[in-house]
Amino acid sequence: MTDTQDPIYQTDTLIAEDIDAYLDAHQHKTMLRFITCGSVDDGKSTLIGRLLYDSKMIFEDQLAALEADSKRVGTQGGEIDFALLVDGLAAEREQGITIDVAYRFFATDKRKFIVADTPGHEQYTRNMVTGASTADLAVILIDARKGVLVQTRRHSYLAHLIGIRNIVLAVNKMDLVGYDQSVFDGIVADYTAFATSIGIESFVAMPISGFKGDNITTRSANTPWYTGPTLMEHLETVAVDATLDAQKPFRMPVQWVNRPNLDFRGFAGLIASGAIRPGDAVRVLPSGKTSTVKAIVTLDGDLDEAIAGQSVTLTLADEVDCSRGDVIAAADAPPQVADQFEATIVWMDEAEMLPGRPYWLKIGTQTVSATLQQPKYQVNVNTMEHLAAKTLDLNAIGVANLATDRPIAFEPYAQNRDLGGFILIDKMTNATVAAGMIHFSLRRADNIHWQAVDVSRAAHASQKWQEPRVVWLTGLSGSGKSTIANIVEKKLYARGKHSFLLDGDNVRHGLNKDLGFTDADRVENIRRVGEVAKLMTDAGLIVITAFISPFRAERDMVRQMLPAGEFIEVHIDTPLAEAEARDVKGLYKKARAGQLKNFTGIDSPYEPPLNPEIRIDTTKLSADQAADVIVEAIVGIWSHDL
Repeated sequence: MTDTQDPIYQTDTLIAEDIDAYLDAHQHKTMLRFITCGSVDDGKSTLIGRLLYDSKMIFEDQLAALEADSKRVGTQGGEIDFALLVDGLAAEREQGITIDVAYRFFATDKRKFIVADTPGHEQYTRNMVTGASTADLAVILIDARKGVLVQTRRHSYLAHLIGIRNIVLAVNKMDLVGYDQSVFDGIVADYTAFATSIGIESFVAMPISGFKGDNITTRSANTPWYTGPTLMEHLETVAVDATLDAQKPFRMPVQWVNRPNLDFRGFAGLIASGAIRPGDAVRVLPSGKTSTVKAIVTLDGDLDEAIAGQSVTLTLADEVDCSRGDVIAAADAPPQVADQFEATIVWMDEAEMLPGRPYWLKIGTQTVSATLQQPKYQVNVNTMEHLAAKTLDLNAIGVANLATDRPIAFEPYAQNRDLGGFILIDKMTNATVAAGMIHFSLRRADNIHWQAVDVSRAAHASQKWQEPRVVWLTGLSGSGKSTIANIVEKKLYARGKHSFLLDGDNVRHGLNKDLGFTDADRVENIRRVGEVAKLMTDAGLIVITAFISPFRAERDMVRQMLPAGEFIEVHIDTPLAEAEARDVKGLYKKARAGQLKNFTGIDSPYEPPLNPEIRIDTTKLSADQAADVIVEAIVGIWSHDL
């Protein structure tokens, strides 16, 4: 078939005969989400444009605009450039590439489709992962003239990693190689060897031309040697994940507690897997409470059964504690609950991953605080080699352990994408910084438990007649933190208070002697100090710390470790010029000369507190006066003598 021929593929004629019947049939069609991916200029956008064109999903005004744009900015010599239907950004049209993920909807008489056109450039890997995260199928395009390229391998690996099990190998631009079967067979053989090496067990290969329309919606006379399905036939008949999910044990993350009045309490959510009926026994996780389903409520009335992919409200026979983020599951086959995991991390932020920094982790409807450890390794997706890494940069993929601040219900990503896939969110900017896939929980999550003790932290504090606190002095190097902290401790000691001083330099001689001054090491430095400070407050002590602690996120992390009100942030506010003028240790001079890397205030940022409990302006107060302000605040607020 050539581009001048009208496609033989026909859409449903029922729309013209009985619109109500058509709408009813359309409502009950299954939905297939798929992506097109591969290397740059393999024809992804053109293929999607052809699918939209052949499925009659283009209005007359859109077609007219397409024809005009094809002549003005097209890449097909004045002929219709189907890629322009998808590449909507000005930069995409100017360069002839895909940058952002473009989603398009179309339908045939058998199925509805949402297709994501993902970019081929390596620098937009995170965009490709975003598009693949909800897909049931991936169309891996290969330019018949170029064969299997680096990005072909990269996108195939990512698609497999994300959990896409339906792979179509579309050898595109067959018209440019004369529809040569030997070229097609050679590419399929090369790809088969690679696919097997990364765990892709099967795929469907087909020769196509997105521009000419060969084997897209109708079988092409130009490839008589190909006997497989057309691309559209395959898309219309392949089994979707929703069908498979219905066969798994029941899981429904609770999105909302529906309480319109005193007599109704239901739990609303999207069923992630399995089926549910009234009378079925269920378990609420992570609490483990059990009950039975009383009714399955929807806007259109109660149901006798609900399956994966449906949004429903469940009412239970018993009054159990259940809220947003909990998971209602089959009582006899519940998911696991843990707080430590191994996971694959796809880093999606310009700033590198900082091990030890707390991020928000969102999995299903659960949102918890989580910290990552140093990666076990980073994956070179071009060679599949495992590389040593201390952190992950933009678009990097690695495997690392992570811990959440409380147990969560989960399943390995390979079993359940809803309960095994997560995103990480920066607590300060609310930017999504990573996507992840849980492999398994760590054994220590089950084997390590809190040991009960008879002498509580309250008893320790009462014995010392004081309230435990962490007085956290933060500021630039040379601001006077250590000097002021030392005077504060002496004044507290003189008043009979039980305190201990943790100084930044002193800690680095022992506990943190293995850490340097990179951003990642600074985060770990503060995490360790925070844990030590917390143990000291458990003993009833007033802990004074003097650390630059340049990042708000880490200071907030320590705050979150402690009971409300026990963390007192003291900003030793000294302008950079003043701190540099003092330069007691000669550090600024070395940093300015390039002899000291990652120095705060010079080539590493300092994030001042936004709302500290105490602010000390060292240009107006002496060290002794500053210490008096801090001590009076401590004793005046917390002393049992009042």
